[in-house]
Amino acid sequence: MIMSANPQFDEDALEQAYNEALRLEKSGDFDGAAKAYQKALEIDPDDHGGAAVRLASMGRGEVPNKAPDAYVATLFDQHAEMFDTILVDELGYDVPLQLADHLEDLNPDAHYARMLDLGCGTGLGADALFEMTEHRTGVDIAENMIAIADEKGDYNVLYVGEVVNFLDQTTAPAWDIIIATDVLPYMGDLAPFFSKLPLNLNRNGIFAFSSETLSDKDFAGRDYTVGPHQRFAHKQDYVEKLLLSHGIKMLRVTDITVRSEQGKPVAGHLYIAQKA
Repeated sequence: MIMSANPQFDEDALEQAYNEALRLEKSGDFDGAAKAYQKALEIDPDDHGGAAVRLASMGRGEVPNKAPDAYVATLFDQHAEMFDTILVDELGYDVPLQLADHLEDLNPDAHYARMLDLGCGTGLGADALFEMTEHRTGVDIAENMIAIADEKGDYNVLYVGEVVNFLDQTTAPAWDIIIATDVLPYMGDLAPFFSKLPLNLNRNGIFAFSSETLSDKDFAGRDYTVGPHQRFAHKQDYVEKLLLSHGIKMLRVTDITVRSEQGKPVAGHLYIAQKA
């Protein structure tokens, strides 16, 4: 159960409702689980436990526009100390390294004066792209993640914040490359995010990011949906059309394995795009 550090709700009641929901979900009683998750939402409207995405993943609720900020922040704050071990060693996550290889393949002399790493976590992106960047800025919603990234020392500047709000409010000069690996799985509707990119990218600036995907059947006619592991998946044509509508052209799209989940590979895409 994911809990807030300073809850503004009945913590015991929320934990009871959430644990009951998890028990029912694991037993296959999705209708019963849905009622318990709805109760959890009534107790905690900010949704620190991510009930909304769990309802969507079970097909018992509408697909939200994004994962609740309170859920994402507390999820990663609680796992910050073991994040690298869990994500890299146990789940096989290496998207930043894959991204570095693709950037070098597109341009062996690739060098970026200013890099912005959105959803930087503990700093895997800065580590992977360190040699091809000069000044590195990291942003993450989880304060504990930022603390660990700061200890590593690979970033020149670090901010705690939600990435769309950061892009909307920052007064920093534009960046030569913006990366966002493992960010889209916590967003559904990408329009608010992508609309903020043009003003924050220099001319010919690079936007590189990853996403998860599912079968057409799973999408059921939607551009995005919540998958079985409570993360968002996006259709490739939705991503490409939306980028183009904001003046960002695609340079390369690659089918990748994003990570493993319960011993099975999670399919996704690695995108490298450029501001026109």
